[in-house]
Amino acid sequence: MTLAQLAGKNIRKNFTNYFLYFASMIFSIVIYFTFVSLKYDSTILATSDTSPKISSAFTGASAVLMIFVAIFIWYSNAFFTRKRKKEVGLYSLLGVRKKQIGRMLFYENLMMGLFALVIGILLGSLLSRGFVTILMKVMGYDAMANFHISPQAVINTIVVFTVITVITSLHGYRLIYRFKLIELFQADKEGEQEPKASLAMALLAVLCIGIGYWLALQNILESAAWRNMGFMVTPLVIVVAVIIGTYLLYSTFIVYLLKMARKNKKRFWNGVQIISTSQLLYRMKGNARTLTIIAVLSATTLTAVGTAYSFYYNNRSSVALADPNSMMFIANDQRIANEVQDRISRDQKHEVVYHERIPALQMKVDITSLNSKISSDIVSYTVISNTAFNKLAELQQRKDSLSLQGQEAAVLDAGYYEGLSPEYVGSTVSLKAKEHAENVTFTSLKRYNVLNLRTANTTVVVSDEVFARLQKEAPLVNMEAYKMTHEDDAKSLTSEIQSMLPREANFSSFYTDYAAGMESSGLIIFMGGFLGLVFLAATGSIIYFKQLTEANADKDRYVILHKIGVNKKEIRKSIAKQILFVFALPLIAGIAHCAVALTALSRLIQTNLVIPVLICIGAYACMYIVYYFLTVNTYYKIVTKSNA
Repeated sequence: MTLAQLAGKNIRKNFTNYFLYFASMIFSIVIYFTFVSLKYDSTILATSDTSPKISSAFTGASAVLMIFVAIFIWYSNAFFTRKRKKEVGLYSLLGVRKKQIGRMLFYENLMMGLFALVIGILLGSLLSRGFVTILMKVMGYDAMANFHISPQAVINTIVVFTVITVITSLHGYRLIYRFKLIELFQADKEGEQEPKASLAMALLAVLCIGIGYWLALQNILESAAWRNMGFMVTPLVIVVAVIIGTYLLYSTFIVYLLKMARKNKKRFWNGVQIISTSQLLYRMKGNARTLTIIAVLSATTLTAVGTAYSFYYNNRSSVALADPNSMMFIANDQRIANEVQDRISRDQKHEVVYHERIPALQMKVDITSLNSKISSDIVSYTVISNTAFNKLAELQQRKDSLSLQGQEAAVLDAGYYEGLSPEYVGSTVSLKAKEHAENVTFTSLKRYNVLNLRTANTTVVVSDEVFARLQKEAPLVNMEAYKMTHEDDAKSLTSEIQSMLPREANFSSFYTDYAAGMESSGLIIFMGGFLGLVFLAATGSIIYFKQLTEANADKDRYVILHKIGVNKKEIRKSIAKQILFVFALPLIAGIAHCAVALTALSRLIQTNLVIPVLICIGAYACMYIVYYFLTVNTYYKIVTKSNA
């Protein structure tokens, strides 16, 4: 039997152990091939106006995926090498030279890599139309994808994954020469010494994470810590503190807690509790690095995917805040305004909910008195009367009204940002016409618009008497506002109306901003979702591999336990507790890190991210649960196989 045949036989016999590794590789190749294919897809190039940006985005995502997959395959190889040290030692004892053993392992890894590459490209090719359809859907397009296999994508994928496979195979080949025969047979005993942990180091773990969390949750604009350390350095300090704290959490804090739990004799000696606690205690320090990597990667994945989904989830509400009217423009030419009205009224797909003509004044205003942090002291305001505001607010069903008297005024600023935006309430500005000025005092701030932001900018509402005096000297414009049904599906109507209007009409529409938001956030959620799935599959597989390695090492111990009277139900219970602890630790830490990061982000962008983030965390946790039960079942089968 040749070495290549022996390698093939080993793969077939151990395919159960290799399955998740193999499946994760295939999944990674499918996603990488998909991302590369989408760069050249004719449907995307023909449909989207931003196809060059999409191509660049997928190029970047492919590079990130390539690096991560290379690390994952390298890491997985290390686990399999450790797992098979005893097997390699037996080959050496039988007289097989290390060169031949290395070649056999090289062939095994190469065969699996090439086999995964072929299956991944075939699956990617078959699923490419579906992936393009999904992308078009989340970006808000109705285009139908055509089946197409990109030769550039096939060549790119083959080159990248062949290089990764060859490098990791050579790494496995070199590992054979690093171990002596005695080390190979005693590999399972490595790292079995009881770890040491002090209260001081345990507290340091909590302190590091606490400092990172505290800095992250500070108000960036007002925090002295952020100002002193700098806005570029502070995020780096947060990341380093949290990573160090997470590692110390697993290597010292959890070890310290397990040792404290062992001192509780009543609980420690209850049933098989002694088995679970001892197994975790002796291996926690050896698992600390792996758990830290998984926790940090889980936090990064959840934060990225949660943020991307939040923008996608909140797109409609964000656009509705900026564009409360379906269409809006300045009617400089009454004839064109009448033509637009006639065209909209004739449209059978969209019913007009309201059409309002709003008299307005567009004025340049000095806002020096507002203590504004924006770069310019002169801004453009659209001034409307109290009556016009109340009428629009009623039409938009806002259940809000104003009763301004004299020199009182209100400002509508949907993009108001605490600490950056002007300090409106209580401040006075001068609204200057040709020969007359009105000093008005802001008594109210409304964090919404009744006019579209792109057409009107910031809106100021003044009393009817002040508006009447100003319009005698300031040029009056009429703003046409339309509200229609199905405003998010008004592409053709929006394009037609826009073509009818001159540029100075400052046309704005709900559909234009909604479609742009769907396109950008849809692209991000597509990439983030698939990259997140790859990261999840890889991290779940790493824990799975680690537990299988420990299961093979623990096989003899469970045989002894079974012989002294511990039944299989108790053994399974012990395994379930032990593995639950290992899976829960990085997941809980990852969710905690993600929660803090997204809380800080939600404060920064002043958007509620709770619902979309909870959806992402729930989906992530459910997938981890699947990995957990799969690992428990496989671990149990391994340790009880000899007991049958």
